[in-house]
Amino acid sequence: MPEPACQIRHLVEFHETDMAGIVHFSNFFRYMEKCEHAFARSLAPDLDYLKVGPEATWPRVHASCDFRQPARFGQELVIQQFVTSVRRSSIHYRFEILHESTLLAEGKIVVAHVVRDQGRFTASPLPSPLRAKLEAHCS
Repeated sequence: MPEPACQIRHLVEFHETDMAGIVHFSNFFRYMEKCEHAFARSLAPDLDYLKVGPEATWPRVHASCDFRQPARFGQELVIQQFVTSVRRSSIHYRFEILHESTLLAEGKIVVAHVVRDQGRFTASPLPSPLRAKLEAHCS
């Protein structure tokens, strides 16, 4: 089993749940993004990864989540992130969301690197220093 590129913990709060105390499905995407941001900060804050501006941005071009078991108020979740593929202008991530050893959900996010060219955003190659760091975590 490959080691995760990043792992964080999250305690489910009441406002994340419905009337039955079960986490609303939309929060699983927030958990994945929270883990992705922790990973980006650990890689290199000086690389400007995930920082957006008038000339470059990092849109999510795919996001999915398969739900296996409900998460509930008060549970401590472990969110694990895996780098599954580093392509010319995109990064493919897989996430596992667990409570204790039970897999609650598995998600995928694809992030593209785009730049503004004459008023239009177009795909652009990943910066070389970032690519090297990402490839070191690829599983």
